[in-house]
Amino acid sequence: MLVRIVRMTFQEGALAEFQSIFDGSKQHIRAFSGNCHLELLRDPTHPNVRMTYSLWTSAEALEAYRQSDLFRTTWAATKALFAERAVAFSGEKLEEVIPGDNLSKIT
Repeated sequence: MLVRIVRMTFQEGALAEFQSIFDGSKQHIRAFSGNCHLELLRDPTHPNVRMTYSLWTSAEALEAYRQSDLFRTTWAATKALFAERAVAFSGEKLEEVIPGDNLSKIT
């Protein structure tokens, strides 16, 4: 599983337009082959910052999305609203801790 986080800082007054872009594309992104999860997050201390958190079956699945027309058109419209360059990074999920997991090992 590949985790992708993208942090975006928007120009003053651009959040409503970004939300409209996101609302129009989120179901298409979520339905894209290889996407397992999509969330939109808000930075609690920086009101013009939004982040996307997405899970992909593989780096190849994410790359296929990044090469798609859906990504190109969505990203072009979103990028025009930035106040500064977006920061994106990916990580491979190694472990997920589930509440109560390994309780039998506690002595």
